[in-house]
Amino acid sequence: MDTIFNAIRSENLEAVKSFLDKDKGLIDIKDQRGSTPLLLSTYYGFMEITKLILSYHPDVNAKDASGNTALMGVCFKGHYEIAELLIASGADVNNKSYNEATALIFAATFGQKEIMRLLIENGADVTAQDNNGHTAEMHATNQGIDFSELLNVTK
Repeated sequence: MDTIFNAIRSENLEAVKSFLDKDKGLIDIKDQRGSTPLLLSTYYGFMEITKLILSYHPDVNAKDASGNTALMGVCFKGHYEIAELLIASGADVNNKSYNEATALIFAATFGQKEIMRLLIENGADVTAQDNNGHTAEMHATNQGIDFSELLNVTK
């Protein structure tokens, strides 16, 4: 059975548009993993599909079954341009997953230095701690990143 999620996975922009034009309610539907169309398209790094989906005004802060938002996903995947787009579209940079991790903590954990800088420039809480009591700085240090260098940014 063809679904909007299959259309996204196959990076079929026209099919995604067709699904949404026929039923705008699909914009915030969730699959078996709790992913919305926005979460799935951003996870795969599909910029054009992400732009299309955002034009239908989905909940940009929707969470999957693990409590992760689209912004969190792009932070560990390293999709910088999509992170910029999500922030510009109203993504909450300080939202927390079910393990209390923020987008900044995810970016730090996976060594995404430029995304970390972007988040800090956009108001990410550098003191937030995950459920293990670890901050983004602690995770960044584990990745060999000088966190203090990132704090010297101006917006």
